Amino acid sequence: MNKNKLPQILSVLFYTGIAMFFASTLQAQKETIIGNVYIVDGTGKAAKKGAITIKGDKIMAIGGNKISLQGQTYIDGKGLYLAPGFIDAHSHHLGDLQKNSAGLSTSNQGITTIVIGQDGEGYFMDTLEAQMKRIPVAANVASYAGHSSLREQVMGENNLFRNATDAELQKMTVLLNRELANGALGLSTGLEYEQAFYSNREEVLTLAKLTASKGGRYISHIRSEDYKIDDAIDEIIQIGKITKMPVQISHIKIANKGFWGNAPKVLARLDSARKAGINITADVYPYTFWNSTIRVLFPKRDYDNLKSAEEAVNELFDPNESYIVRYAPHPSYVGKTVTAIAKERNESNAQALMSLVALAAEFKKQNPNYSEVIEAIAAKSMSDQDLRAFIQWPYSVICSDGNAGGHPRGYGSFTRVLGKYVREDKSLNLENAIHKMTLQTAEYLGIKDRGVIEVGKKADLVLFNPATVVDHAKIGDSKALSTGIEMVWVNGALVYNNKKATGKLPGELIKRK
Repeated sequence: MNKNKLPQILSVLFYTGIAMFFASTLQAQKETIIGNVYIVDGTGKAAKKGAITIKGDKIMAIGGNKISLQGQTYIDGKGLYLAPGFIDAHSHHLGDLQKNSAGLSTSNQGITTIVIGQDGEGYFMDTLEAQMKRIPVAANVASYAGHSSLREQVMGENNLFRNATDAELQKMTVLLNRELANGALGLSTGLEYEQAFYSNREEVLTLAKLTASKGGRYISHIRSEDYKIDDAIDEIIQIGKITKMPVQISHIKIANKGFWGNAPKVLARLDSARKAGINITADVYPYTFWNSTIRVLFPKRDYDNLKSAEEAVNELFDPNESYIVRYAPHPSYVGKTVTAIAKERNESNAQALMSLVALAAEFKKQNPNYSEVIEAIAAKSMSDQDLRAFIQWPYSVICSDGNAGGHPRGYGSFTRVLGKYVREDKSLNLENAIHKMTLQTAEYLGIKDRGVIEVGKKADLVLFNPATVVDHAKIGDSKALSTGIEMVWVNGALVYNNKKATGKLPGELIKRK
């Protein structure tokens, strides 16, 4: 090499590199126009024909129909509807998103943000942030700090079936304070589950007061959704009254046949609390069957009590329409109803229920390092009448409470609302339903930059066909993709197009500010 030419060569390489850097930056920041669409902006206002321009991860302009100019990408919306990305107020999707980077469980139903840390369980914020850097995902993630996770950290996983001591509660407050400082939305509890069931009201209230003092929020799977639902609602109302922070009932339901039809009474009580200045809200998923551990069917935690088991099969769920969706001790039980399993075992439905719990407990004892879910049931226990009333309540928002498991809500909750409760039943109008899925949810969570189509907001968007949108997931085929969700953008990046993932993973960790 001619040494005299070396500076010239280095200079050329340097400026070529600079040029390539700026060219790639400009390419990444190229404007995209989504035109010929009806914009449902998330506020509840009527849809309007128009177009939007996105650049990078933000909405840059909103207006009438536009044509593309040089350097712009134009997407013809073909007269479909464009909405803000749907925000799943109660989700368990993160594990699936990290295992299956395509993100179909969320994007096929228009979800662009999931809210985890629910039912009192979740990651600590520093762990969550590290995981998302290591394993990018296709949706945004926000998280609550879990009460049960705090208890497990302080008290030990096998020592939770009692009240916490004063010293243990103090340690929990230190951990919670750290989580709130690290961006957790607030405190979540799962008081019906064993990890938190034995906590008393004072323990929960102490942690709630700390949360309120830091500007956080409270969300709860309340202590009972069946026999003691009145007491459970009283507890969350009192937390809202004392702390003066927003409180939300997770997946509101009436899971007791004897109480079916009482949704108006429950909602009247919540409305009365709101009139008294308590900011209480709820989220709801559009199914009359839930998905959880079989053990919650024993409210007294007396798993070997035949009388309690008989009450469960007669009052708390329908064994003929309730399916085992996970069962490690006997995988052959998956997909079968409790009634079918009872016949197979030559037991009554109540006896079979007790056997399912006992076999799962023995499996856990014999396999202490088993990391997957040992057992779960999709249990039919709500009425259509009550569900519709909860969905229509002005202060409820939509959630999935889902993952990619056996319950179809993991793939179909939001499209089911749009297909069944908007188009078919006309329980909601389209703009109201979108509001419940977007801006209203963002406001309830304290998220400021998403949930609405507005200049300067994040470009989380869903292009859908209101005439065809519907869920197809069902028991036995819980991962069937929805129809009618055409395109989904997360932070300006197209992640879903024509029932296929694009491979882009632009999800961000959303922190409370």
